Amino acid sequence: MAYKTINPYTNEVVKEYPNATTDDIQKALTVGHQLFKQWEADKPENRSGQLHEIAKLFRKHSDQLAKAMVTDMGKLYREAQGKVELCALIADYFADHGAQLLAPTKIETVATGDAQIKKHPLGILMMVEPWNFPMYQIMRVFAPNFMVGNPMILKHASNTPGSAVAFEDVIKESSAPDASLQNLFLSYDQVSEIIADSRVQGVALTGSERGGRSVAKAAGENLKKNTMELGGTDAFVVLDDADIDSVADIAWRARLYNAGQVCTSSKRFIVAANLYDQFLAKLKENFANVKPGDPMDSQTTLAPMNSKRAKDKLQSQVDEAIEAGATLYYGNKKIDLPGQFFQPTILTDIKKDNPAYSEEMFGPVAQVYKVNSEQEAIDLANDSDLGLGGIVFSGDPKRGTKVASRIETGMVFVNNFMTSLPDLPFGGVKNSGYGREMSSLGLNAFVNEQLIVTADKPNMDNLAGGLVATDPE
Repeated sequence: MAYKTINPYTNEVVKEYPNATTDDIQKALTVGHQLFKQWEADKPENRSGQLHEIAKLFRKHSDQLAKAMVTDMGKLYREAQGKVELCALIADYFADHGAQLLAPTKIETVATGDAQIKKHPLGILMMVEPWNFPMYQIMRVFAPNFMVGNPMILKHASNTPGSAVAFEDVIKESSAPDASLQNLFLSYDQVSEIIADSRVQGVALTGSERGGRSVAKAAGENLKKNTMELGGTDAFVVLDDADIDSVADIAWRARLYNAGQVCTSSKRFIVAANLYDQFLAKLKENFANVKPGDPMDSQTTLAPMNSKRAKDKLQSQVDEAIEAGATLYYGNKKIDLPGQFFQPTILTDIKKDNPAYSEEMFGPVAQVYKVNSEQEAIDLANDSDLGLGGIVFSGDPKRGTKVASRIETGMVFVNNFMTSLPDLPFGGVKNSGYGREMSSLGLNAFVNEQLIVTADKPNMDNLAGGLVATDPE
């Protein structure tokens, strides 16, 4: 696997990076395990100051970090700056709340003695992270597990190595131990070898279904706890009482943010029949008004896709969808710029036998469906192997919430844009993966929740009862 930055706006090869060696891996495992042993005897609150320091360094180097993301994968500069600030917010949140959330929990029990759950770190974590949010998705795992006391080894995407290096450099500049996060340019075979090592006790992956299955298999074979976030075909449901102007203002942003390369992008717009024609007209108008160009330019509103490979795959999916009977309502024309731009495109009349019906289109392509009832909208939203996020619009928030609760996903936002914040859990169901990142759920994803029951003195009556209760057959 060749790690290199190819600027998707200029098509220039910016820098190549050498793959990790066996010695690099063994050194990382050794120092990571040493740090784990130190952290085992330490308290989380003793690390909160270092995590706040990391947040300050992200803000201090905001320009440099944002430019690294723009160069790696073409993200709009202002979007990249927003993600740097989000990284800082996540670090600050877990620095402020991590120790409290990891405090022992007492249990009311009939057992003789004082029962509590104490939370301990597990060991080194293997992180496998994607290119589309090349720093935020690292921070989602790093910040909570730094507070827990789990050192981390990072395998980033092969096309965003500059972002991985820049993130690691912030850790090195801080007073946090260098072994807190170690970036290695690994092959997937090397990832499997690391997962098999006894010093590694957990695996966190965000990526494709294919990558998730491979890494989850290695984790399962080695009995390692793991979390998987594997993408989605999120539904944007517009009920018949929705305010079409509010819907229209959010719909195009929900699809085109980050050039549509977001796991939680709204990819399937499911619209009540009475609003369908208005929705399509407004979506087309907003798509037509975007301005492709240099992602560093504040006037640019459409970024290039992350790579030629990604653009070619999306083009193939659109061509196959049209060939299978979908209607091209708008778009699918070449943008006369050198970068990897894809014109925002709208597809309608997609039947169940069309490959587009069940595929995730990772780019600026919207699928729009007409439905004649609330139940039909729910059934269509749930007719997917994926279940990550979703949006529901209704003139009645209570109705919207009721519909949202019937959609088979990990997250649904009612009358609102999808939002990612450190106090909100992130994750999905079905083939979108399992486990959660961020919030208290993410903080406890890789924790040894150890039961300790302490009696003032031995109680032989209770012991005898326990022996009877647990006597083998």
